[in-house]
Amino acid sequence: MEIIAIANQKGGVGKTTTAVNLTASLAAKRKNVLLIDLDPQGNATSGTGVDKNELELTIADALLDGVSLADIIVTSPAGFDVIGANRDLAGMDITLMSKTDSHELFKNAMEALVKSQADNNAPAYDYVIIDCAPSLNLLTINALVATDGIIIPMQCEYYALEGLADLSQTIERLTELNPKLYIRGVVRTLFDSRNTLARDVSTELEAHFGDTMYKTRIPRNIRLAEAPAHGMPVTAYERWSKGARAYHKLAAEVMKQSS
Repeated sequence: MEIIAIANQKGGVGKTTTAVNLTASLAAKRKNVLLIDLDPQGNATSGTGVDKNELELTIADALLDGVSLADIIVTSPAGFDVIGANRDLAGMDITLMSKTDSHELFKNAMEALVKSQADNNAPAYDYVIIDCAPSLNLLTINALVATDGIIIPMQCEYYALEGLADLSQTIERLTELNPKLYIRGVVRTLFDSRNTLARDVSTELEAHFGDTMYKTRIPRNIRLAEAPAHGMPVTAYERWSKGARAYHKLAAEVMKQSS
């Protein structure tokens, strides 16, 4: 089982879109995948067709009350498993600070899930994809402590470069808590090849990150923007769209890293 966090403290870079559609694309390639929503906005949850406001249990119950993740998992209309989030996760930072192991709560919950699957002879997940909040808060730190690697969605613009530097420094500091932590890859999102700045930033990223850059570029695509309103990954909403094809290519690159 590989645990992958989709993280970037800057909002509006296609983080949730990447989490949902990468999960859907991996599932379409016959991988057993679990999507975990660690963002209080719950957009990844609703983006899979799950009504976040109707959930009896969410990731908040696991972090606050020690409810088993196995009891929180639901199967989404999109066809893969989801651990959802909603407004119950808001303000969690303040609540968790009082716990001595506040940065390891999610890691402990994941380890318990793996043990539960083994004890019950349940098939293990090939991938666990975590959608992090657009901030470097305690929830995001929990995800980064538990993860094997980080995928950073990044829009090719100047301010995104500044944010990436901050995130890289945070990742370096967190290796004290999680020695396995590394940047699995940087994926360019909302990419418009007609934009000179986007091309220039893309070239700069390639020079800095080298092989860590995914070759796949996720384009600006109207179907990608429309799909969440229908509670569907773009791979189900319009599977032949440019956005859907791009995420299938990204999933192939992610799987190749595992081989």
